[in-house]
Amino acid sequence: MTLDEFLKDLHFDIDRANQENWEPNWEDAPLAYKLYKGLPVVPLSAEVPLSLEEYRMPASPDLKGIGHFLWYVFGISQLSESVFPEEANPIHSYRRFAPSGGALYPNELYVYLKINGLPDGVYHYDPSHHRLVLLRAGNFDSYISAALGERCELSSCFGTVFISTMFWKNFFKYNNFSYRLQGLDAGVLMGQLLESAKRFGFAAGVYYQYLDSALNHLLGLSEQEESIYSVIPLSVEPTNWTGSGIGTHITADTLKKELKPVVFERVERSKNVLEFHKLIEMNDAAKFESTASFTRLRNRSYEDRRNRVIHLPQTESLPYDLAEVSKKRFSPEMDFVLSRISQEQLAVLLKESLTSFHYRNDVDDIFFGQEPKVSVYSCLYNVEGIPNGAYHYDSREHRLLEIQQGDHRLLLQSGLSFDNVNLQQVPLCLHVAGNMEFYQKELGYRGYRILQMEAGMLVQRLLLTSSALGLGGHPLLGFNASMADQLYEMSEQTSLIRIPIGNFRPRPWLKGSLHS
Repeated sequence: MTLDEFLKDLHFDIDRANQENWEPNWEDAPLAYKLYKGLPVVPLSAEVPLSLEEYRMPASPDLKGIGHFLWYVFGISQLSESVFPEEANPIHSYRRFAPSGGALYPNELYVYLKINGLPDGVYHYDPSHHRLVLLRAGNFDSYISAALGERCELSSCFGTVFISTMFWKNFFKYNNFSYRLQGLDAGVLMGQLLESAKRFGFAAGVYYQYLDSALNHLLGLSEQEESIYSVIPLSVEPTNWTGSGIGTHITADTLKKELKPVVFERVERSKNVLEFHKLIEMNDAAKFESTASFTRLRNRSYEDRRNRVIHLPQTESLPYDLAEVSKKRFSPEMDFVLSRISQEQLAVLLKESLTSFHYRNDVDDIFFGQEPKVSVYSCLYNVEGIPNGAYHYDSREHRLLEIQQGDHRLLLQSGLSFDNVNLQQVPLCLHVAGNMEFYQKELGYRGYRILQMEAGMLVQRLLLTSSALGLGGHPLLGFNASMADQLYEMSEQTSLIRIPIGNFRPRPWLKGSLHS
């Protein structure tokens, strides 16, 4: 199977992409977090603020502030105990504010920090102990800048976040399908990070293009187990975030010679880590080994469908407490309860999510005004003043473009791989869609990963806004994408992920907060 065929099967025929007769060995499951052995650690303050309602003014953070920020981004926030009729014993899970497929959390978070009260260096964030683990001490501004193609003024940034993926952490359950999940999970985490950064007064920029091997080398990662997916510098000072004008071309091999390799010991709970050749092959194919490979996407044209138009009511920006909304976010399954949705709620959900989705990155040709690489389609039922039907949301004009009228819930239900959500009880069924070819012509195999991360970031924005409106949303990948694409009459785009959204009944579970 070629890599192109593999990516197509990941999207349209997952049974063909996966290995046959795959059964996860839950008795030999890996930990949901990475644990290093024998390295210096820095405990972080557990007295986190209980409210993030207001945006803070930019100010250089100290160690306490960094600890609060990291906890809201990726800390373990909740222990839950759920009871299901088909299970003999309660199921326990450690939850974080960013959702993850199967609560497996395949991503890891590393930070390069230059702040008061902490030696400069590269650290791993250990969520299980809420602490930093020192990997390399020193100033690495020039090294990271070179790996980014000299496209960010690292000297004015107090920190840089590296989000990686550990392949085994969800391969053990999802097999090759985990490659699709890993990009989405990374994007959801990035969405939570960017929203948290705003509340802490940090400016951020996302870099999807960098010298992979050089940065993996900096962090001491084995590329057969783990690889960086995105780089996010943080600043409170005026910073040159330029995404063009790449300087002298440099290769990863040349840059790696500046640092001695490091090898770390870590805890691996799985006694039998299986091989995941396809994930390694895809990761190798997506790597950039020279800054000459970096590119930009030109401003994309907008497709005017000229369908029936429904203008949504203009709404004010939705103020909410990020801490409270993150805590109460809930993913209903059979818990949805059908109720009427007002036009105001729908308008706020779509406008707030898409407007706030503009962010600084190194792929788009311009920061503001560029059409997002992902968009929202929706099947609506029982929405005040809007006929039941399938629609495309035009974020530029804040309007719905009608595609097909009718109640499409049974059709969408028939396309689910597992009937874990009753779509008959769901008024809003959203689909995040993106380029059918995953921008492979412009970005190569990197394009697929970037598009999945963009979809994940928008998903998190939709989930946070839903939570602020008192609604629940449940991201789904187990659906027939071809069926959804036909329903929406797509030609250049395809459905990347489905999110049913609506009211829900409380689930019978015990849960406790893990902060003071």
